[in-house]
Amino acid sequence: MVLAAMNAPRLMLAVTLLLAPALRGADTAAFIEQGNDAFYNLDYDTARAMYEKAVAAEPENPKFHNYLAQSLLTKEMFRNGALESELVSGNNSFIRRPKLEPPADVELRFFAEIDRAMALSQARIAKNPRDTFALHHLSVSYALRANYGFLVRKSWRASLYDSSLARKYDAQVTELDPNNYDARLLQGGYDYIVGNLSWAMRALGFIAGYHGDKMRGLHTIEEVAQKGNENRIDAEIVLCALYRREGQATRAVPLVSNLIQRFPRNYILRFEIAQMFASLGRRSEALAAVAEIARMKRAGAAGFDRLPWEKIYYETGNLQFWFDDYDHALENLKKVTASPEQLRELDLNTGALAFMRQGQIYDLQNRHNLAIPAYQQAVRFAPDADAARESQHYIATPYSRPHPPAHS
Repeated sequence: MVLAAMNAPRLMLAVTLLLAPALRGADTAAFIEQGNDAFYNLDYDTARAMYEKAVAAEPENPKFHNYLAQSLLTKEMFRNGALESELVSGNNSFIRRPKLEPPADVELRFFAEIDRAMALSQARIAKNPRDTFALHHLSVSYALRANYGFLVRKSWRASLYDSSLARKYDAQVTELDPNNYDARLLQGGYDYIVGNLSWAMRALGFIAGYHGDKMRGLHTIEEVAQKGNENRIDAEIVLCALYRREGQATRAVPLVSNLIQRFPRNYILRFEIAQMFASLGRRSEALAAVAEIARMKRAGAAGFDRLPWEKIYYETGNLQFWFDDYDHALENLKKVTASPEQLRELDLNTGALAFMRQGQIYDLQNRHNLAIPAYQQAVRFAPDADAARESQHYIATPYSRPHPPAHS
């Protein structure tokens, strides 16, 4: 941690020079600890406030500017349902996802923090090209900028370019310090994502010849989850999503269970474990997990005031849909879309899926005349969502599915 000198009266100068770094570091560590706890418990406003304090305490530390930028971007992902759609629903590909539209002031602040973090890291690297701290946090800055380009600006080329730079700088870190497992997280993620891209996307100049390897990337992320320091939790969360994507939900269940114990206010993790049980065919455990979320909501559990009932109704109905309990599923899904006021409580992804699921149930009950209006509502509600594109198809071709159903 970089510690700046503090001014002090002449008489106390010697004592201050000895004690100030430790005291200041302790204060900053407390801010980061509180901020991280809030961040992983979905309380992004508190997280931002704590990171702001860390930045004020150590304005020359690029890490804290990155933390602040990440809290801004993640809050927008949370607000738009991108966290749920990637981790819980698992229905979005890496490329097709709804565009985020953050407020102008959020975008300005995000790039101000990224630019400041980059400048600070680059200044350190100019003095010492082997500065692994600066190299790593320059990598983080590029990765955050790549995520913004990917999620907000829908600029695939710019996003992949920034991702490539992030990988390059972290590769330098691990070359200089092979025991720095935190720097391997971005490399593993890059390997996995590039390994999933089409040949046309990989043909772009800056990744030409680099094919990636999704299984190597997965193994790298597993190493970070086991041996990392600051990035261990992030690695565990990423693994939860990737294990499900790879059909290995059994391996993810203990990870999610441990994360729930550590971050009890994070209801997304509770929805995730319900989906994992469903994908494993463990119906009673899946429904019990969602019932527990409803119980905590009714009991006023900390953090659950931010969870709208409509989200619980949707997740319950979605599970019932996959378990062929169509009547109860339809009842819960109709609660989600009962009024415009209720729909405003939801992200676009969940709202569109709720309409689409209703249409699919009607089709499975051979009532396509009722399915068509539901599909049309999904298209109107969120035209750019995956569910809207699916619904458009089902208007002409009624939905059907093989048995047993595949859970998603």
